[in-house]
Amino acid sequence: MPHQGEILQEAIKNSGISITRIVDELGITRPTIYRKFKEETLDYAFVKRVGDIISHDFSQDFTVTQQSAFLFVTPSVSSNVASVPDKVVTPRNVPLTVTEPDLGKQLLALQQKYIALLEAYNELLLKVYGPK
Repeated sequence: MPHQGEILQEAIKNSGISITRIVDELGITRPTIYRKFKEETLDYAFVKRVGDIISHDFSQDFTVTQQSAFLFVTPSVSSNVASVPDKVVTPRNVPLTVTEPDLGKQLLALQQKYIALLEAYNELLLKVYGPK
C-alpha cells in the first residue's frame, strides 16, 4: 500500500498542475516537495494546502490508519471509557463531553493561528536577513 507521500505525488501528477506552480503557491522549494513525496506521514495542513491548490480532497485517499497520523484528525471518543482502544489519546484540557464538530473548530482555529504565526516569523526573517 502506498504511503502518504506517494499518494500526494500521484494526486499532483494526476491533477496536471505543474510542480513549479504548486511549490510557488506553497512558498517552498522543489527539493522540499520531493522530500515530502518520500515521507510516510505528512502534516495535515500541508496536505490540505496542496489539496486546495490542485482541487483535490485527500480524505478519500488515505485509509483510516493513515488519517489518524494527521495532527488534526481526532478519533471519536466513546462515553464508555472501557471500550476505547489503547492507542486513543484524549487531550487533557478537552472534556469528554465536547462534540467532534467543536473539537474540529478548535483545531482549525489553532491551525490558523499557527500558520499566521509562521507567516509572521517568515516575514521577520526576510526583514532581518533579506531574500536569498
